[in-house]
Amino acid sequence: MPKGIAVDNRGRLKERPAMSDTNLLLTITVVVFFILYLYAIIFLGGSFAKPQNFLNILNNNASLIVLACGMSIVMITGGIDISVGGVTCLVCMVCAVNLEQQGGNLFTVILIGLGIGLAFGVVQGFLVAHLGIQPFIISLAGMFFAKGMTTIVSKEPVRVTNEAFLAVKDTRVTVPGLGSYNKLGQYIPAYVEVGVVVALLVVVLLFCLLRWTKLGRAFYAVGGNNQSANMLGINVRRTKFLAHVLCSLLAGLGGILYFLHVGSGDVANAAGDEMNAIASSIIGGTLLTGGVGNIAGTFFGVLSLNTIKRIVASLGFDQAWWSNITVAAMLCLFLVIQSIVLLRKNKK
Repeated sequence: MPKGIAVDNRGRLKERPAMSDTNLLLTITVVVFFILYLYAIIFLGGSFAKPQNFLNILNNNASLIVLACGMSIVMITGGIDISVGGVTCLVCMVCAVNLEQQGGNLFTVILIGLGIGLAFGVVQGFLVAHLGIQPFIISLAGMFFAKGMTTIVSKEPVRVTNEAFLAVKDTRVTVPGLGSYNKLGQYIPAYVEVGVVVALLVVVLLFCLLRWTKLGRAFYAVGGNNQSANMLGINVRRTKFLAHVLCSLLAGLGGILYFLHVGSGDVANAAGDEMNAIASSIIGGTLLTGGVGNIAGTFFGVLSLNTIKRIVASLGFDQAWWSNITVAAMLCLFLVIQSIVLLRKNKK
């Protein structure tokens, strides 16, 4: 029987739907993550065999998950935003100063984080969508501006001592059934931080947005082909604008989660997170050319990226350059896979 042809329950021939590019790349990402983690458990053992080790990957990267999800939205439309790390850093510093020196509270922290993200999104989205300036150039300027403003707010690290904030920061959500026993025979329950709960909620909401809403379909259409999307009646400028606004808004939320994790403002906060977000999106199956991507893949991209870093460190290669080399090799592998998928798509 020819490829792509199946027989229904009435004996009639019908075309078998081929796996979409998005699902294919998602499958590859998930398989790679499980292979990496199983390798770590079997050959490295130790902490990798404990569920808390996996949960710690989530605890340490809740903000990166949110940043990478926002990055994927922009990349699906064919753009990019390298200002997200700078926005995260700026949010951390402003929130720390607000709590410590201006008598702020948790409510003002949320307003500041989302407000800064929204402001960056509106400005950058307008310049990209309505003035046609390249998103790389605009977001590069945004990154420099955010870093500069962080230094203006405070050159010195600001550690937060606000009791209400610290209470939320130190809150742990117990995960039933995943605890372990220590050497003394005491049961230690597994836990996640509050930021992980928020990050997972963002993943679910964005997954639903892309899969089942008109706006989500518009993101894919614009990234696939601007002219075709325009002919379908999609407002291309508005769609690109909303993608950048959503990305920066998520960067502001990511800044709040990062702040909740570290509990301080510092000019070195979130250093390189914009590159980690891009790498996670690529590993997760989001094409740089746009039109293909999946939020679930981005989530597993973050997990894969940090798992490989932990494996490298566990093998005794503690120097930072070994992690960078390994991540570079991993990125090259996934870029090659994406090129093969693009060739397959063009042949169709």
